[in-house]
Amino acid sequence: MADLTLAEVDPEIAQCIADEERRQHDKLRLIPSENYASTAVMEACGSVLNNKYSEGYAGRRYYEGQQNIDRVEELAIARLKALFGVDHANVQPYSGSPANLGVYFAFCNPGDTIMGMGLPSGGHLTHGWKVSISGKYFNAIQYGVRRDDQLIDFDQVATLAREHKPKLLFCGATAYPRVIDFAKFAEIAREVGAILVADIAHISGLVAGGAHPSPVGHAEVISSTTHKTFRGPRGGMLLCDQKHKKAIDRAVFPGLQGGPHNGTTAGIAIAAKLAMTDEFKSYAQAIVDNSRVLAEALSSRGFDLVTGGSDNHLILIDLTSKDVPGKVAAQALDRSGMVANYNSVPFDTRKPFDPSGIRLGTPAITSRGMGSDEMKRLGNWMADIIEDVENETLSARIASEIKDLCDQFPAPGVPVK
Repeated sequence: MADLTLAEVDPEIAQCIADEERRQHDKLRLIPSENYASTAVMEACGSVLNNKYSEGYAGRRYYEGQQNIDRVEELAIARLKALFGVDHANVQPYSGSPANLGVYFAFCNPGDTIMGMGLPSGGHLTHGWKVSISGKYFNAIQYGVRRDDQLIDFDQVATLAREHKPKLLFCGATAYPRVIDFAKFAEIAREVGAILVADIAHISGLVAGGAHPSPVGHAEVISSTTHKTFRGPRGGMLLCDQKHKKAIDRAVFPGLQGGPHNGTTAGIAIAAKLAMTDEFKSYAQAIVDNSRVLAEALSSRGFDLVTGGSDNHLILIDLTSKDVPGKVAAQALDRSGMVANYNSVPFDTRKPFDPSGIRLGTPAITSRGMGSDEMKRLGNWMADIIEDVENETLSARIASEIKDLCDQFPAPGVPVK
């Protein structure tokens, strides 16, 4: 077959990609689980490494021709071990949810008791929520947050753990804007004989950059995606103590997966190398600084923030007092050049697909080099739109202003001039 370019083979898909490049350049991407991977990471992910099938682990493959692949995986593992200070790293999970499923498969049988943060309180589906496989195959106990301040209710965590004696205790969240106290979770896990699993998918870049406390030394197993604040490819990783190495590796392969995605493995290795730099440490701290400034700007405009603010990368806004549903607000923001997601808030009285809140974060806009001045402008733009969601003239004007701002801060890895 002739080796044609994408545009020659499939102009429709080529146009979709070009349009997405333009969208990612022209809008402020505020979804806290999204970011911009570097050009180097993107190059690795689209490389010839994807042509190779590599069932097994480095030095123990089921197919020949693995000399270069083994080296890539060994580099990724060595760099993550050095970066996080862990005994072992598995870089083969396809993403964060399969990584968590690997943890369950390593230590649990169907029907065993597990504990995790409930989805309505900010936890993740894979921490035992009822619609997830983790909530259907296991006896999932869910803890939450306090009603008065929306902070993790550690009294409830301890009480439930003592009563139910879970095999696994998950900590970490997908919509919790405060620092996770890993030491407190570890104390409870030790008391009841549970394995503590820290899911740091959202904050792995903050942990690597020293902008959030590390779970290492507290959690025996750590799971994460490799994108989000880590700025790598769409993949997953599992970090663990030496005693759990064999169980984790066997659970990932052959337990759950076939061959790893080798281009992704290379992207993880590159992201880990970049995360070791002083520049990345400054970036991680800037994410947190920007989040705090943006939270203050929104609060000054009368918005109710869950927990009252943020000390990580994420802000959760309860729009109940504004009398604007989260979905309506998110759609109005998108039309105006600001891409967030509608989200439930703790003790939400609305349904999940039409909730009371919106969730936003600063990883992607910080990757573009934006700082406190831009966060203050952003806070006012958001407030103006949410307080007047049907004003098309205002929306068009702000979208134009945002486009001008984005032109001043090129997006990494996005080839739009």
